[in-house]
Amino acid sequence: MKIRRRRSRAEVEQLVAEYEVSGLNRTAFCQQRGLSLSTLVRYRRRQQQRVGEGDNEKRWLAVEVSGVTAVAGGERASGLAVWLPGGWRIEIGRGFDADTLKRLLVVVERR
Repeated sequence: MKIRRRRSRAEVEQLVAEYEVSGLNRTAFCQQRGLSLSTLVRYRRRQQQRVGEGDNEKRWLAVEVSGVTAVAGGERASGLAVWLPGGWRIEIGRGFDADTLKRLLVVVERR
């Protein structure tokens, strides 16, 4: 019989966040992590309920700084990429239009 270890809230949140940015479907992610599909579904449901209860609270997001620098037209380009739940990704290049980004974020927040 396999003894299961209870995961902390932080571990559950990290696992769910990793799934959401992985780009994998649930089955593939669970196989990769040795996790049952029902456990991942339960963790995601609980986290969504907690987030729904605290909609007005500020939340920290995991950020990864990439060492890769793209070169555009012989000039180093800097930009941002944001991965959202559900596999959505927003990339912003150097010299982006801030007003357009604000309008896009309003639309994303509504979904």
